[in-house]
Amino acid sequence: MAVNSKKIAVYVLVVFALYVIITDPSKAADYVQIGFEGISDAARSIGDFMTWVAHGGNS
Repeated sequence: MAVNSKKIAVYVLVVFALYVIITDPSKAADYVQIGFEGISDAARSIGDFMTWVAHGGNS
């Protein structure tokens, strides 16, 4: 039963993404850019944290 609901959720998500891309491509591009900026910021923060840890946690 859980597999079927998971498949339905993925299907709905894909249909929604395609709808947004087809109806407003520029807005979809903005969403993708925002997502990549978020991922980039998160990776930078993790790198800063690991550098801090490698230096012994000193500020």
